[in-house]
Amino acid sequence: MRAVLVEAFGAPPHLAEVPDPAPTPHGVVVAVEATGVCRSDWHAWQGHDEDVVLPHVPGHELAGTVVAVGADVRRWRTGDRVTTPFVTACGTCPECAAGQQQVCRAQTQPGFTGWGSFADLVALDHADTNLVRLDGDVTSTAAAALGCRVATAFRAVCDVGAVRPGEFVAVHGCGGVGLSAVALAVASGARVVATDPSPAARDLARAFGAEHVLDPAEGDVVAAVTDLTGGGAHVSIDAVGSVVTCEASVRCLRRRGRHVQVGLLPAATGRPAVPMDRVIAFELRVLGSHGMAAHDYPRLLALVAGGTFPLQRLVGRELPLEAGPRALAELEHPRVAGITVLRP
Repeated sequence: MRAVLVEAFGAPPHLAEVPDPAPTPHGVVVAVEATGVCRSDWHAWQGHDEDVVLPHVPGHELAGTVVAVGADVRRWRTGDRVTTPFVTACGTCPECAAGQQQVCRAQTQPGFTGWGSFADLVALDHADTNLVRLDGDVTSTAAAALGCRVATAFRAVCDVGAVRPGEFVAVHGCGGVGLSAVALAVASGARVVATDPSPAARDLARAFGAEHVLDPAEGDVVAAVTDLTGGGAHVSIDAVGSVVTCEASVRCLRRRGRHVQVGLLPAATGRPAVPMDRVIAFELRVLGSHGMAAHDYPRLLALVAGGTFPLQRLVGRELPLEAGPRALAELEHPRVAGITVLRP
């Protein structure tokens, strides 16, 4: 099959012919019809994830059709259209038994612990636990956009952050996760302040319902959010994962506010100085959010089907698989607002 192959961390990846994958007894192989290009893929390429072993194929947001099925799989057949969370859970550990597959202690992750979906084919583990069926109304492009960023934002806004109508929500960073968070917070009845250095991203945040948009290069984000919200946000989401955005997200909260960390903070990029004195004095809640389990996807798909969430508008461009290396490199300094999707 064709795949975008990384042979050295940080060095230009390239399109290559590599062996086709085979399913494990509990897994399947999916013919990839669309796959999102996510900043997490950029971190893997840069060597920021200790699970990545070279040579490597990135990609973890995908949709496609099952083409091979392991002997122990019961719920899936060839020809089924599917997507999957980026955490492919074991289904049997205590966390999985409690319905929290997104923090499975024996998880695998396509594009991190194994080869991913920047390819014609991808192998997925524990199919009966992790696959999500797609009906004909959901395009592969839209389903690939759901994979990591939209699903992660959905759980971060609706479950972890527990956003309520009338609350102020600050969203730091308006890439795929951030724009999804903006739209989902607005759909929840919240008033949103969004920040991003990109004019195109700020325009999209406005189009998705943000009440205020800020350029962090133009002033003190914490002071601006505090002023616009009359004392600070009820919920603040770091959708980037940087020292600056994490600290700003915590500091712009009002008393008893909730900070939700969604953007990755690998050690190689530095450690934020979380102001614990403020966390104590204001009784702030500092929360992490790590994707979403497959059994929660029907709630998100129902929201998309109902027209409340503008999924198709999140996709900024579609490119062929051979453009994957360029699209991956552009993630360091994004040029296009929204989500980039590759179509093998």
